Amino acid sequence: QVQLVESGGGLVQAGGSLRLSCTASRGTLSDYAAAWFRQAPGKAREFVASISRSGGSPDYADSVKGRSTIFRDNAANAVFLQMHSLKPEGTAVYYCAAAMAGALSCGTEYDYWGQGTQVTVST
Repeated sequence: QVQLVESGGGLVQAGGSLRLSCTASRGTLSDYAAAWFRQAPGKAREFVASISRSGGSPDYADSVKGRSTIFRDNAANAVFLQMHSLKPEGTAVYYCAAAMAGALSCGTEYDYWGQGTQVTVST
């Protein structure tokens, strides 16, 4: 079992950058594939990026591809999402998730979720 805590969200102007962090307050995050999802007000949760246990095979949603990088530091028990060139449509609560099954884009495959961190991109 793993307990996830996100941080790094905030208010940023369009075109700016943010780095989100996900750490495990309990358990070993390196035992799991990990991903970031987001949910904007009034919209369904959507996949952002995923990464395997070893840090390979990163996968991205088309909406963030080329502007975001997911990476992990297993020694630090953490996963990160570096976002550049942020757009107002990126405003959402961003969630970290962990899966035993592997790095997938479907949220239902993930076993553990953090509480989320708010990202607001202003025009």
